[in-house]
Amino acid sequence: MEIQSCSQFFPLFDRASPHTLAWLNKIATTETYQPKEIILTVDNWGQAVYLIASGWVKLQQIVLEKTTVRLIMGQGDFFGASAILDPASLKTEIIALTKVQVFKISTQRFIQVLFQDNQLQHRLLQLLAKRLRILDTQCQLHYQPAAVRLINILVVLAENYGQPSEKGTKIFYPAEFDLADLTYIEVDEINKIIDNLQNNGWIEVDSVNRTLFLINLKQLTHLAGKF
Repeated sequence: MEIQSCSQFFPLFDRASPHTLAWLNKIATTETYQPKEIILTVDNWGQAVYLIASGWVKLQQIVLEKTTVRLIMGQGDFFGASAILDPASLKTEIIALTKVQVFKISTQRFIQVLFQDNQLQHRLLQLLAKRLRILDTQCQLHYQPAAVRLINILVVLAENYGQPSEKGTKIFYPAEFDLADLTYIEVDEINKIIDNLQNNGWIEVDSVNRTLFLINLKQLTHLAGKF
């Protein structure tokens, strides 16, 4: 697999020049990880930038020896780039949720590419700002009803990584304890909300394959009261 051949999956490369893509092709390596495997440890943070070619991962932080999930990311997203702007060590690690393929580029090489492509610099800042906005929205939703918080998370995953299907927008169905971290909702309450959404015909869950279908994304967006 080469970056050039699947660059359309990466919003980061929307405006990258052909020369940039060709150079990234030469310097990137491909790695594959199995579910639950650690992709990026606390000690290795800041050494490389990773692009998700396929699969789903979670970003979790360790604070006072407690691990908390902060983000779930899918195909087309990236991680490790924040260390370019702030090299301070964050107690953060990335775990594979499914089988994952990534492109890995050393931080030093990636910085060299950024210096040569102003459009790539601008796009990187845009996407990092978008990520901060998502995290900020999650914080603001803390005081909203539990159902609003959970639906919002599902809608964000669908908008950023969802794939169209006959049943609706298809996303990975995160484990309930991961959703609990993201939404500040107890696992039992999450199960009740999911059951209610299924009974109303708004979502369909395939627990065996850990897949969730948002049958009517527009309606769910309205229910979430997104802003």
